[in-house]
Amino acid sequence: MFQGWLQIALTIAIFVALAPTFGGYMARVYLGQKTLLDAVLNPVERLLYSLSGVQVKEEMTGWQYARAILYSNLVMSLLLAFIQFSQGWLPFNPTGIGAPTWDLVTHTTISFMTNTNQQHYSGETAYSYFTQFAGLGYMMFTSAATGLAVGIAFIRGITGRPLGNFYVDLIQSITRILLPISIVGAIVLIASGIPETLSGPVVVPTLEAPAVSQAIALGPVAHFEIIKELGENGGGFFAINSAHPFENPNGLTNLVEIVGMVSIPSALIYTYGVFANNRKQAWLVFGLILAIYLAFVTITAIGEYQGNPAVNSLLGGMQPNLEGKEVRFGWAQSALFAATTTGTMCGAVNSLHDSFMPPGGFVTLSNMFLQIIWGGQGTGTAYLFTYLILAVFATGLMVGRTPEFLGRKIEKREVVLASFLLLLVHPIAILIPGAIALAFPDQLAGISNPGFHGLSQVIYEYASAAANNGSGFEGLGDATLWWNLSACFSLLLGRYVPIICLLLLADSMSRKQPVPMTVATLQTDTFLFTGVTAGVILILGALTFFPVLALGPIAEAFQIAKGV
Repeated sequence: MFQGWLQIALTIAIFVALAPTFGGYMARVYLGQKTLLDAVLNPVERLLYSLSGVQVKEEMTGWQYARAILYSNLVMSLLLAFIQFSQGWLPFNPTGIGAPTWDLVTHTTISFMTNTNQQHYSGETAYSYFTQFAGLGYMMFTSAATGLAVGIAFIRGITGRPLGNFYVDLIQSITRILLPISIVGAIVLIASGIPETLSGPVVVPTLEAPAVSQAIALGPVAHFEIIKELGENGGGFFAINSAHPFENPNGLTNLVEIVGMVSIPSALIYTYGVFANNRKQAWLVFGLILAIYLAFVTITAIGEYQGNPAVNSLLGGMQPNLEGKEVRFGWAQSALFAATTTGTMCGAVNSLHDSFMPPGGFVTLSNMFLQIIWGGQGTGTAYLFTYLILAVFATGLMVGRTPEFLGRKIEKREVVLASFLLLLVHPIAILIPGAIALAFPDQLAGISNPGFHGLSQVIYEYASAAANNGSGFEGLGDATLWWNLSACFSLLLGRYVPIICLLLLADSMSRKQPVPMTVATLQTDTFLFTGVTAGVILILGALTFFPVLALGPIAEAFQIAKGV
């Protein structure tokens, strides 16, 4: 037990220690300040700007930034769809895999375009090497960079700066952040035993009989794996994702993957502090999210450590719940990975979330409902500070002070955009298709577990799509026309409507004239206001989905406790 908790504590300590250094580096990149990589990357970026016709100094409005995202994502998605349909005659296809069905291509394209990487297929049997590294891998970089660009544009806007240029932010997010770290990380993963090869599957004899053999899938996995975590993509090269020994073979790779998935969203909070010239507020917000994250990790870990009461009664003592888990990771690293991957909207898994005890199901669902612990690539930080804006507005009304945030008034337009973003879009993307699927459990839902857990399976799938997470309760039969198309609704609504709202909100804030601070100005860098923000998050975020949690994991927990 002690060893498990120690592993959790040391892993968290590592990424907390990295946050100010990494966050400071990202701030210098996006503020146009000098960095160590300038000598190498400045000529490369100038060449890319010249070839693509990007006007480096051209500032974009919120609508221009949003249109640039939509246009570029559309072009990239058409390219990915073409690769999938054509993979039968494209190179690097050693097993001769043909084209998938049109509905699977549609779902996979939208899923990877939205930085969700929700997979309704088995990677080693559905897609060729070329499709995986040239199509899906390409989207892992560009979709992650898109989210990071949105987060930076939002930070610029609320701190009174112009939003910037999307194409410049996109290129710099790849060249300055994602690509350098991915190169180093891929080398570490290769050295740790993860394959990086274009060779076909290896056929080996089994112990059953000399005539019985088994094909062991290989592929260019290491570079795919690191951007999967760093970019909060989550899509696995193999069907069982980071539980596969070729994606995550040992404790070192597991540590690299956890730190990779949480490093950017945690560091971005510090980046905000640099932009706002208010590191105190950044650390207070960081501490708030860290506290919620620690609580969620603890709830998940305790649930898995205590195990299933029904199984424990048969064994005559308390044993951890190891169903659906790899022994090399055990209860502690599986619980930490699950709480982190759903908190960061990464979606990678090193264990089967469908087999977790109800506390684990409660935490993984809650993470995707809130979307801020630590949140998606770039967009999670934007959601977090949107909650701060609503907290400022609510607090200002209660104490009779003018709502101001960073010296700028919070008015009707900002409140409407923030409320629409946080209170309407996400519930619509999850609850409406979820209700339709649950109304036809046999025809549409594909539930493998009846009762409360079956409801969680359905809601989890749509929450995963709407939050751009991508993980799943894999007992669900989701490889159907219904799931491929209905999940696309949640994927698109959960990605692009919030992005547009965030950019318009940031644009509105950037255009406001700063007002001088007076004795009536509400201080937002205090412990009291941070506590109020926590209350706003709980009331506006958590309670919206509480009925679903009550009918799902909470009811299941009571059912198990009663021995039903």
